Amino acid sequence: MKFTVLTFGCQMNVHDSDWLIRAMESRGWTAVSESEADIFIINTCSVRDKPEQKVYSVLGRLAPLCKKAGSFVAVGGCVAQQIGEGFLEKFPHVRLVFGSDGIAQAPQALEELAKDHKKTLVLNDFVAAYPEREGGLAQPNQDLLPPGIGTIPGQAFVNIMQGCDNFCAYCIVPYTRGRQKSRSSEAVVNECKSLVKAGVREITLLGQNVNSFGIDKKGTDSSFAELLYKVSAIDGLERIRFTTSHPKDLAPEVIKAFGELPNLCPSLHLPVQSGSDNILKKMGRKYDRARYLGIVEGLRKVCPDIALTTDIIVGFPGETDEDFEQTMNMMELVRYESSFSFKYSDRPGVAAVKMQPKVPEDVAQSRLARLQERQKSITRESLEALTGREMIVLLERKSKRQEIGGVSWRGKDPGGRVINVHFAGLDEEQKLGGKLVKVKITEAKNHSLIGVKMGEIW
Repeated sequence: MKFTVLTFGCQMNVHDSDWLIRAMESRGWTAVSESEADIFIINTCSVRDKPEQKVYSVLGRLAPLCKKAGSFVAVGGCVAQQIGEGFLEKFPHVRLVFGSDGIAQAPQALEELAKDHKKTLVLNDFVAAYPEREGGLAQPNQDLLPPGIGTIPGQAFVNIMQGCDNFCAYCIVPYTRGRQKSRSSEAVVNECKSLVKAGVREITLLGQNVNSFGIDKKGTDSSFAELLYKVSAIDGLERIRFTTSHPKDLAPEVIKAFGELPNLCPSLHLPVQSGSDNILKKMGRKYDRARYLGIVEGLRKVCPDIALTTDIIVGFPGETDEDFEQTMNMMELVRYESSFSFKYSDRPGVAAVKMQPKVPEDVAQSRLARLQERQKSITRESLEALTGREMIVLLERKSKRQEIGGVSWRGKDPGGRVINVHFAGLDEEQKLGGKLVKVKITEAKNHSLIGVKMGEIW
């Protein structure tokens, strides 16, 4: 069967799609472009309203492509968990709906539906323990995958948990991905060892709140800090990252690890959401400004060069001008290298839906524009300060920025910054994905850096 996967949302969704592609290829299916596909799989996101609305638009667009015999659409992810059988009722060309825990059963279900053209399935039951997934480590065909999907050479993502127990007032994740379920540390370490053996040099540990890893096991397994040390000890693993972190659960031992583990990258995505204690309390975040800034101080004490990024919501119900100014002040104090910022939007079933007063749309948009403009300035200043520095870059793919007299490649430094490296005289066909090279930064441009090769490629 020929299939394609369309993905919306977070890095966990990208990772889930990547796994599903590999799982189906291991069963003899072929990943192709959308125009060639018979089976269409949509991996959805409902954290905000906009990605959810895109799903309905895509389903409408795919309807004419499902006219041929055996063609159908499978909808997975958070919107699938939220809407469930409603997709089958509204869209006749949808025959499979699977939620976040149902993805482990999706390959078998897809095979069943490909054989029985009248059957429909809904896999939306939450399970009590992390549903381990079958599937090898084979690399998907990069040329046939949509942008953003598929393993980047030399890098891999490893799920360490599923779900979340925090129930922040604005967040739908606990309702669409279920309660927290940690994998066993043994399973995580074994998967990481297999990946390194297969040639992976950088691993990112994924979870809704990685810092609370193991808490649901009530002391019968490793804490997140202990897991970091176990993964760090894997011979041949050059870089470790993790996302996402909830500040309330960031233990001192994890902060300490940034100063002790040589392969733990000096970068951390630490969502603040708001700089106002008033709004943080309404959000149910369970930390205040002082606690958050204390974490930042601790991180920079053990790892002075750490690159911090964040998430920010503007226009949360009840947010005043003073509350927003506190968020702007937090940006000045921490100086995030980048941030994902959004206007608050009601999500079904969350506590904030009932909170008043709602911030007028024009006010929220004005605040967002001001915050994003300031972030652009801070990002530019942070990158310009790196000019002249030497970095080790893990190369990923050819850069869109090509110069005369050579080839340019795109990669990232340990801080997670995008760096475009020019290689004079390099054969254009030479494959450098997954290779490391020392680079001297020569220029900061837009949201990336430009550098020149300073030594051998290894």
